[in-house]
Amino acid sequence: MNPLLTPTVLPLFSQIKPEHIEPAISQLLAEVREVVEQQLKATDCYTWKNLVQPIEEAEDRLNKAWSPVSHLNSVLNSDELREAYNACLPKLSAYSTEMGQNAELCNAYQMLVNSDEFKTLEPAQQKVLNNALRDFKLSGVDLESDKKMRYKDISQELSRLASHYEENLLDATNAWSKLITDENDLAGLPESAKASAKQAAESQDQSGWLITLHSPSYQAVMTYADDRALRSEHYQAYATRASELGPNAGQWDNTELMEQILALRYEKAQLLGFNNYAELSLATKMANKPDDVIHFLEDLAVKSGPQAHKDLAELRDFAKQYCGIDDLQSWDVGYVSEKMRQHYYQLSQEEVKSYFPITRVLPGLFAVLEKLYGLSITEITDFDSWHEDVRFFQIHDENGQLRGRFYIDLYARAKKRGGAWMDDCVGRKKTADDIQIPVAYLNCNFAPPTGDIPALLTHDDVITLFHECGHGLQHMLTLVDHLGVSGINGVEWDAVELPSQFMENWCWEQEALALISGHYQSGEVLPESLFKKMLAAKNFQAGMMMVRQIEFSLFDFRIHKDYKPELGGRIYETLAQIRAQVAVMIPPEFNRFAHSFSHIFAGGYAAGYYSYKWAEVLSSDAFSLFEEKGIFDRESGQAFLTQILEQGGSQDAMDLFVKFRGREPNIDALLRHCGIAA
Repeated sequence: MNPLLTPTVLPLFSQIKPEHIEPAISQLLAEVREVVEQQLKATDCYTWKNLVQPIEEAEDRLNKAWSPVSHLNSVLNSDELREAYNACLPKLSAYSTEMGQNAELCNAYQMLVNSDEFKTLEPAQQKVLNNALRDFKLSGVDLESDKKMRYKDISQELSRLASHYEENLLDATNAWSKLITDENDLAGLPESAKASAKQAAESQDQSGWLITLHSPSYQAVMTYADDRALRSEHYQAYATRASELGPNAGQWDNTELMEQILALRYEKAQLLGFNNYAELSLATKMANKPDDVIHFLEDLAVKSGPQAHKDLAELRDFAKQYCGIDDLQSWDVGYVSEKMRQHYYQLSQEEVKSYFPITRVLPGLFAVLEKLYGLSITEITDFDSWHEDVRFFQIHDENGQLRGRFYIDLYARAKKRGGAWMDDCVGRKKTADDIQIPVAYLNCNFAPPTGDIPALLTHDDVITLFHECGHGLQHMLTLVDHLGVSGINGVEWDAVELPSQFMENWCWEQEALALISGHYQSGEVLPESLFKKMLAAKNFQAGMMMVRQIEFSLFDFRIHKDYKPELGGRIYETLAQIRAQVAVMIPPEFNRFAHSFSHIFAGGYAAGYYSYKWAEVLSSDAFSLFEEKGIFDRESGQAFLTQILEQGGSQDAMDLFVKFRGREPNIDALLRHCGIAA
């Protein structure tokens, strides 16, 4: 029995072995191809029922088998699993291209769109069909046969290169660690960080304290370690991951992969008649043309630049006066910033953490969702899992209807990729008998519990959890019954961050903090005095943080928009130009940021990283309604639920936003939330 071919409501994670993967995916791909062929042959009078629905059902079986494989590759990576995963990538890419370039299938969809039945279909079904016709064109359906073959080769190679890039980054992150044997070398680190380092050493049968490049360990050293040389060493190891420099120079080097990725993306865009990959990227986004994105980002840079320069000048002054650092370096910024925050706001991140044990934050998050949307979230303890830390929950609405389920995997560990993300396990669709309930994965990389002490979250961690939950809500609360546009499917990529960034706002509201905070020892809610300090410090260095995100966004967009084959990627040349234009703190020469920028080289954000800022305009403006009416105003919550979260990609994002807000978004709320004058 192959667990990937066994029809089950949820994946059988504990039974999935690497040897199951390739046979299952090959069989399911063959089945989808057969369904497509049968439906095209059966008639030349196409309907939703005899064309779209059977193909959707066959592809859903494929997706539900591939989802746990892809997920395990991200959270429990091993050589055997990696090999099986990579063996399937070219098969999946070939299938995707083949379907996208199937002229007979495209014509069948066109005939359905031109038919009388089309007018009788639900708007969501019409959107599925119109999106499909757009995607046929973007897959090269109209190309000459030799160009179709080239498109297919490019797509397969891009899939392989992205996976290789991510593997290099994971391996380089796992490769570096430093054993500290003298506790004095960790002076400044809070007890919780030292306990984690001790636990990490013990897990490797070592005596002392083990620091690593995994986020909780790295952030602790960069924020608290008094030893400047240790911070410098740690920073250099982190900033040179997967590059030709640093402690593992050249061993997992992404340099050539990035060049190949950019060249192939450019070639793909050219094949499809676009001038560059940025234009191709915008074909499925809210923004209309590249100049709109550039103007948006540069306008934000102009508005936030003065504040950013002021932030840095104050940081340098503080470093000299209070830390004895005359030449502020990148490895000093986190450390000096924390000292400055404590000095001016009497606010210690470590003190704040004490009030955010996961045992309080998670139930508190669920209470927030209950007040906002009438949702009831309960835990299921009997389920098949991939790791002992994983928990599983279900969501019911106020009518008692089951709306979704989700796995949550909160803690950092070796063999798990960094960052935080939501992914689709099962999508909502109408079945012959009922509704297929959506299932999501929510993944974070928080510091795990140590001994008897529960995991303590920084306030940034709490924001991250709310962010990923926002993505999960859009996936799970959809009421759209057609997979192509249910949940996050079909949502323009530069609007996909709206629900996630929207949720972050509740982390700054006292009424919500009363639900999500409670001291891990006393249970005392976050005191008002501490909350006031947090609020006062909320926009501490907001200008610097804003221009940093603009730097990333412009860099991503420009390397895709300005690519010239005869000049190559010009990756660090372009990055230097962008930094000269918008950055205030220039990292050292050895910094190899792009080598670990997996969002754009291995994720879905190529020529789309600007989406974070674009959607933040939407989310800030959306939240301003709750600022007017009250953060738990049920009427406003109901409106956001019904007009945004439940609609998925069934309508254009701008139309949905206007229905919710009564007007198009403006940038003022974002600047106000960041403490920057409009």
